[in-house]
Amino acid sequence: MPRGRMGGRHGMSTEKAKDFKGTMKKLMGYLAQYKIGLLLVVIFAIGSTIFNIAGPKILGKATTELFHGLISKVSGGSGIDFDKIAKILIGLMCLYVCSALFSFIQGYIMTGVSQKLTYRMRKEISEKIDRLPMGYFDKMTHGEILSRITNDVDTLSQSLNQSATQVITSVATIIGVLVMMLSISPLMTVIAILILPLSMGLIGMIVKRSQRYFKEQQEYLGYVNGQVEEVYGGHNIVKAFNKEDDIIDEFDRDNDRLYRSAWKSQFLSGMMMPIMQFVGNLGYVAVVILGGYLAIKKTIEVGDIQSFIQYVRNFTQPIQQVAQVANMLQSTAAASERVFEFLEEPEEEAAPENPVVLKNPEGAVEFEHVHFGYNPEHTIIHDFSVKVEPGQKIAIVGPTGAGKTTMVKLLMRFYDVSGGSIKVDGHDIREFDRGELRRMFGMVLQDTWLFKGSVEDNIRYGKLDATHEDVVKAADAAYAHRFIQTLPGGYGMELNEEASNVSQGQKQLLTIARAILADPKILILDEATSSVDTRTEVRIQKAMDNLMKGRTSFIIAHRLSTIRDADLILVMKEGDIVEMGRHEELLAKNGFYADLYNSQFEQTA
Repeated sequence: MPRGRMGGRHGMSTEKAKDFKGTMKKLMGYLAQYKIGLLLVVIFAIGSTIFNIAGPKILGKATTELFHGLISKVSGGSGIDFDKIAKILIGLMCLYVCSALFSFIQGYIMTGVSQKLTYRMRKEISEKIDRLPMGYFDKMTHGEILSRITNDVDTLSQSLNQSATQVITSVATIIGVLVMMLSISPLMTVIAILILPLSMGLIGMIVKRSQRYFKEQQEYLGYVNGQVEEVYGGHNIVKAFNKEDDIIDEFDRDNDRLYRSAWKSQFLSGMMMPIMQFVGNLGYVAVVILGGYLAIKKTIEVGDIQSFIQYVRNFTQPIQQVAQVANMLQSTAAASERVFEFLEEPEEEAAPENPVVLKNPEGAVEFEHVHFGYNPEHTIIHDFSVKVEPGQKIAIVGPTGAGKTTMVKLLMRFYDVSGGSIKVDGHDIREFDRGELRRMFGMVLQDTWLFKGSVEDNIRYGKLDATHEDVVKAADAAYAHRFIQTLPGGYGMELNEEASNVSQGQKQLLTIARAILADPKILILDEATSSVDTRTEVRIQKAMDNLMKGRTSFIIAHRLSTIRDADLILVMKEGDIVEMGRHEELLAKNGFYADLYNSQFEQTA
């Protein structure tokens, strides 16, 4: 398993969001596109809150009317005026209906905004993946990238949907309730407000401690996803090497860190509500005692006490919601930061303003003093130079790690050279648009790549507008037609996600058929026949010989017997060409190539 890429992360120290303000500013920039929708959310949220805030004051009038009616009845008066109370309650019901309607509308609009933002971010991430250099995927696991597309964007969407409306309604409620409380009794309002400093202090303490744990939770969620994706993709290797226990231990270690960070973040966020309720209850008790005293003194009405008590409840509740929103913002910032970090990764160099376009490429390739290293401090290709004429068949051989496949990656411009240049038909490949450049190449790699879909669709990937007859012709040229006919469904058979319902050799034949269908000017064959039996290899070699006529071909092979008829053999060792020539010439030199060639027959013997 390629677990080594993640091994160094166990010891890393995870801190809170590196730039909370900067991240939130970027998020606000994204939301600016939906300012009309957000403005409507603000209007309807404030409207809903105003209708809701007016309720307790009106209900207090009904209580006062009921109290006066009871007193009047005891003293021999007319008693309770039920008609007046009914009118008050009907008006109150209308207010609450309007409040619920406004709340529904703002919730509907906010959900639409958050989902549009989610769609936009996922679209940008998907497009960003296409613009990232290959080196980025060498250092990042697939699972971690998927985590940013799924977990982080989902966290951002959910927290934004909940927190945005809560901030608006909470702030509007606090202001509105404060005004209503002052209209009832300034003295009681002062007592209720005294709980604010204590509340804000507790909120600040909890938020400060929880922020780093929310960041850590998102980080380790990505690590766990990365390991799960790797293990699932390579479960056969895990089984073959009896690494089940080691994998479980590694997963438990990462999962334990995720558990501890998630537990701490959720525990601290869960503490907010009970603490705020306790503080709110203290203010509630103080208001009840003072309200009773003022009612006895005839300073306020009995109904005002009921209204004020409800307002105290409504006053502490939005403070609690603000505390929750503050907590959500930590999660939002942590998720947003990881998404923005991905979107801000350095991209491949943009295409030149006037890229070269070859209408009829000939296929001449020239390497001029090429230097390259995956790590700038460690060069692995040293001063590589060779000139290839159109239609030549070039074989690149050498021991593992000599730089053979690296040369192909440079030719396809998966990586750019550190020094020197590579030219196609006299033009530096950096003068081409990458898409235009790669259309000139056809590749059959050692590692086959097929996707979920029909056999025909996988072959047609080489030329999307090809007809069924074209696909069959290409498959026949690759000696794949016969085995495809034996499959259930033939060309319409669905390959599964890992294409494990066909053999490795059959996969290779399908990728060769795909390359034949593409009909490129330059061919790259990297161990193209390494996964087939000897008899099939001979057939493929014949098909390849026909395909390579009139085309420039680069063949990377460990089995030297397959490249005897190459026009030029480049022998590589530690990033340099140590020998070049035809097969017979190199054997006659009795040098490094001869040693490689003879050693293969010694091993066979």
